[in-house]
Amino acid sequence: MNNSARVTLDGGAVNGLSPNGIQVTGASSDVTISRTYVLDGRATGIQIDPGAARTQISENTLDLGGLAITDAPGTTVTGNTIRTECRAGITVTGTSPGVSIQNNIVDAARDVPDAPSACPSPSAATAITVSDASIPQTVADYNLIDPTSTGALYTWGNASYLDLPSFQSATGQGGHDIAANPGLLRARGTDMAWYPISAASPAVDSANADAPGELTTDMLDNARADDPDVANTGTGTGYYDRGAGELEGVGTAGGGTLGHTVGGAPFEVTATVVNSTSWVTNGPVGEVAYRFDDGSYAVVTKATSLQHTFRKAGEHCLSSSFISKDGFRTGTGVGGSGPCTVLGAYYTPVTPTRILDTRTTTGVSSPAPIPPNSDLTLPLPAIGSVPAGDISAVVLNVTVTAPTASGYLTVYPAGTTLPSASNLNFVPYQTVPNLVTVPVVNGSIAFHNGSPGTVHVVADLAGFYGSGGSGFKGQSPVRVLDTRDGTGTGTARPIGAGSVLQLDLSSRVPAGATAVILNTTVTEPTAPGFLTVYPDGVAPPSASNLNFTAGQTVPNLVMVPVHDGKVDFYNAASGTVHVVADLAGFFGTAASGATQVFVPYGPLRLADTRDGTGLDLPLAGPVAPGGELPVYPTWIDGTCVPTCPRATAAVLNVTVTQPTAPGYLTVYPRFETRPLASNLNFNPRDTVPNLVATADDTGIAVYNGSSGTVHVVVDEEGYFIDASS
Repeated sequence: MNNSARVTLDGGAVNGLSPNGIQVTGASSDVTISRTYVLDGRATGIQIDPGAARTQISENTLDLGGLAITDAPGTTVTGNTIRTECRAGITVTGTSPGVSIQNNIVDAARDVPDAPSACPSPSAATAITVSDASIPQTVADYNLIDPTSTGALYTWGNASYLDLPSFQSATGQGGHDIAANPGLLRARGTDMAWYPISAASPAVDSANADAPGELTTDMLDNARADDPDVANTGTGTGYYDRGAGELEGVGTAGGGTLGHTVGGAPFEVTATVVNSTSWVTNGPVGEVAYRFDDGSYAVVTKATSLQHTFRKAGEHCLSSSFISKDGFRTGTGVGGSGPCTVLGAYYTPVTPTRILDTRTTTGVSSPAPIPPNSDLTLPLPAIGSVPAGDISAVVLNVTVTAPTASGYLTVYPAGTTLPSASNLNFVPYQTVPNLVTVPVVNGSIAFHNGSPGTVHVVADLAGFYGSGGSGFKGQSPVRVLDTRDGTGTGTARPIGAGSVLQLDLSSRVPAGATAVILNTTVTEPTAPGFLTVYPDGVAPPSASNLNFTAGQTVPNLVMVPVHDGKVDFYNAASGTVHVVADLAGFFGTAASGATQVFVPYGPLRLADTRDGTGLDLPLAGPVAPGGELPVYPTWIDGTCVPTCPRATAAVLNVTVTQPTAPGYLTVYPRFETRPLASNLNFNPRDTVPNLVATADDTGIAVYNGSSGTVHVVVDEEGYFIDASS
């Protein structure tokens, strides 16, 4: 450092490839060199040149090369370990008054620390030298010097002293110095080495804590520790050790927790680890490297707890935590995979927006159906100010149309393995809609055509889950609209051709509601068309929720924003249509009771009566008339038991197939009273899918409300947890 001012070199390492390891020269002032390992086998480890002023040298380890100070007044040399192998230790020459030399270990013996012995040329192995012109205001005290070299302990002015008493008597200095084997152990840390001290070292608990330049932590940035078996003879707390390394007690390290930060942001977690010591200290001992599973860089800190914010909901882990007592200079320490937790996302509804239509160029470069057994990948755009990378899941109304062969459609996170689950099943030339909730992993979603023919797909965005938005409150389904008997309207009449029906839900949901979940069924249409459900107060969007033909009964789950508690139903057909809607829950503020958040988890097949998947052997086969199929949704718990949040509600894709008679399915909590509502309506030989959101206590029942048998397929798309617990 040349002509430098107020520069600090801390925690580094210098392997001497130049005449001097570290050199402070020119008109440098107030330079600090601390906690640094300097190896120099040819010359001086640290050299302070004429003109430098008030340099501080604290808690360093100098290996082979010593410390030379020339014409540099006010230099502070405190708490260093200097091992020279028969060379001079600390040398103050020229005119350098006001130097402070305290709390250092100086060992000039040969072969330290393996087998210390006398030097062949003792005259070159003086531990501390201070020139005559440097004596004024200079202090030497609380140093520990190894006399094994047989060289002079001190050269003070023009006299050399081979023993401590004669030096103290002649100079009045070194009143608390010790001449003894310092108990240095073999060096550790290779390129960033240090010399630990043994428990028997006289350096333990004997330093001057108030010495100029003394740091509150040692070379490894560990706290000062009080050895209970050693009397405290130092100043201040009395238990600072001399030299660069502090002797630490046995500690306990490892383990820890990870969980949502109480009162924190939606995806903010607090990670904790156990790191304690059996001795009294003035602060923490060791550092922790926290690495989380989102690929972020490791955070190194002394703190035993750390906050971190993830970008998405789902299972997250402290992928590793490593506790090091030596500043990560070696691989020793305690580490391993950390604990995990589960985070839920909030919902933001949007006015239904078309983002894919393979019949046009919406979402694709040119109109074309999805080929047989192929995928179409749809990159998601930013939604408002939220980039795709911050979206945990999207809610889409997906419609299959013009299929040329029987098959199924699976919507899943692009870049992941195709799951053994489906969202829509279809036969040739059928148009089938269904609401889909799909996790977003890499900013894109994939549509898999599981058929030997081609198929067109239309997708309308209904909303998304992320770190902002509304919580959810589920409920047992309650009928809020039935145009056949006037429920919700006061008049029993169908929705007219090209007409809009307003449904007022303000008495059903609180003022803080932002969106509702409605299981919506179209029945008795007199002409083909589609139904769009959207927030009141805006024009009907160019999107659809249900497509139907004349005389068809079609169900679909709808998640729709509300405006002043109202939603609208637009009948885009040339004929009339009856509509039935059951309210299954709402999204809103925490004050409104909407405290549940969504965990994307799936698609995952839970049950299939056709092949017995997920069922006990006696339950394999179709569901009997009036019978119930028990289904047990899964949730993430294997890696964070018992702290993982439990599921409060499940989001399931339920498909009925091969019914032998007309009827309906009702999905509800298994040990609650079955509601007077339906989730799917069907006719013989129909295949009908529908998304279902239902409370989940200890299982879910699927009730067959028909006089015939039905096969049922249940796929999980995620679940809700309570953010307030």
